[in-house]
Amino acid sequence: MISPEVRAKYRATIGIECHVQLKTKSKLFSAAGNDAREAPPNTLVNHIDFGLPGALPVVNKEAIHLAARAAFALGSKPQKFSIFERKHYFYPDLPTGYQITQLEQPIVVGGLVELVVDGKASTVRINRIQIEADAGKNTHPTNKDYSLVDLNRAGTPLLEIVSEPDMHSPAEAKIYVRELYLRMKYADISDANLYYGNMRFDVNVSVSKTDELGTRSETKNLNSFRAVEKAAEYEIGRQIELLEKGETVVQETRGWDDAKQKTLSQRGKEEAHDYRYMPDPDLPPITLDDAYIEKVKKEMPTMPPEWRQRLADLGLDKAAIETLIEAEVEFSSAHLLSALEQDLSDKAFTHTLANWIVNILVPHYRDDNVVANDMIQRLDSFKAAHALTLDGKLSSTNAKKLVIHVSDSLEISDDIALMAKDQGLIQNSDETELIAFVEKVLRDSPKAAEDVKNGEMKAIGFLVGQVMKVSQGKANPQLAQKLIKQQLN
Repeated sequence: MISPEVRAKYRATIGIECHVQLKTKSKLFSAAGNDAREAPPNTLVNHIDFGLPGALPVVNKEAIHLAARAAFALGSKPQKFSIFERKHYFYPDLPTGYQITQLEQPIVVGGLVELVVDGKASTVRINRIQIEADAGKNTHPTNKDYSLVDLNRAGTPLLEIVSEPDMHSPAEAKIYVRELYLRMKYADISDANLYYGNMRFDVNVSVSKTDELGTRSETKNLNSFRAVEKAAEYEIGRQIELLEKGETVVQETRGWDDAKQKTLSQRGKEEAHDYRYMPDPDLPPITLDDAYIEKVKKEMPTMPPEWRQRLADLGLDKAAIETLIEAEVEFSSAHLLSALEQDLSDKAFTHTLANWIVNILVPHYRDDNVVANDMIQRLDSFKAAHALTLDGKLSSTNAKKLVIHVSDSLEISDDIALMAKDQGLIQNSDETELIAFVEKVLRDSPKAAEDVKNGEMKAIGFLVGQVMKVSQGKANPQLAQKLIKQQLN
């Protein structure tokens, strides 16, 4: 265990390579299907994926389009000229003997992602974004002396997003990969399903006592934000411990054991492999003109940084904003953020609706696993519910029940007040009836009544609670409190 004093002597540096599976219908260079989530092994393949002699690849135009969107999503723009190259290596899941990728002239150069880490602004620069075809998948059955190869994933279109080594803490790395996830989802580039490996992260970590970078390790194929954070945390500690013992950090590739919460050595990487890159002779260069680039720029949706600013202008706190930003893609059918922006002139309602989404609807959607219906269609209903709360006709508990009912209901009601009344949610503000409840509570709770008379106002909360109980939750609590004070005075 490294002490904080020893840890403070070292500066950690983190860079991340992120592989994003593009949401195209077919693969990057073949007509085979691109959704291998539930497909039996080797059923989404054709002659190109098998690497049969004479098979010629044809580039998927939608993959180019999505890569161009990724450029704008990450603060850059697509290059007008880029090329495909062959990266040669031999492995059972790569039947061609080479991977088609981009090295010298990728489709995106530069970019940046701005973060806030522990209240401080941070910027991670993007070195490059390149298009490449994924390899297949090897599996190794337990207690067997053979391996199996599934080529369903071979040829899947990927973006490799390579950051500069600009991160210096595990928390910053976690926030960065979460932001990549959000940008890819908002720009509709990828399903970004971490469970199915639509996004995978390779985390490079080094430590040093100077500004010069230390020897780095690369932990590959992480598929959760937490794993990125924990793997970086473990590697920083492991490398510092080695250096403190006078040992050497070896440049190597490591894997992550989630059960043991530690990285494990997989293979040494003393020298860079000679992949013998060469331009792919079967694929022409990608050329994009100004009109194409401008068209893609104009079609881009509102991205998380702009939404954060808009929501901050509504007076929402950071935690609520991040909940809304994430819920927008988690429950896309509800159009949560668009609903908030329908009527910004009524800031009181918009602020209330934001709080309802964060504190009532998002937990309801997650915990109860219900369909999130379109909120824009129900906006008038939510406004009517807000008006009922302002009029004191709904308690906070009953407002929650009504908000959930409005959200879940397939039929959109024209009379929310009638709906609330039919469900017994309207607060009782009839003073004559409430006085009867108050008198009963004061008779049944003489000690609490005497305490209030003697100035111990905490007891009045108990009395109001008793009024709510005998009225079956229908009493207006503010009016009940007022009547209790009047009776006791």
